Amino acid sequence: MSRNDRKIRRLVVDGKDFLWSLRHANRSDGNNFLDCGEILTIYRGEPSERLLIVFQQRPDRLVADGHGPSATVYAQGGVVVNLHKPGTVRALIDEAMQDGWPTTRQIDGWPLVDAIAARVAGEGGAQLA
Repeated sequence: MSRNDRKIRRLVVDGKDFLWSLRHANRSDGNNFLDCGEILTIYRGEPSERLLIVFQQRPDRLVADGHGPSATVYAQGGVVVNLHKPGTVRALIDEAMQDGWPTTRQIDGWPLVDAIAARVAGEGGAQLA
């Protein structure tokens, strides 16, 4: 099944509307491919209230690069996260908003995944999504 990653989807969290979209990004230095990442964009209220949750590929953190399912990120400890799932997006929003709406417009998604994975493991769950 093919998905349009850039399609804006709606999610209601505690009675508040959030809009979200997902895109894959590749980075190069003009001559060589350097890495890739997944960017989850969350909108709350006004379009100016936009948060980018970025999953940049690292040696111990992988993102789908054509070899795995679209929008899948692989964290430490075998944690697999499907960023197409509304439940995953909800968990990321909940974690990002622990202390209210983030003051920065872009945050690293990996610490959010680590925190969620630790909580899920503590509750007896095996996978995030």
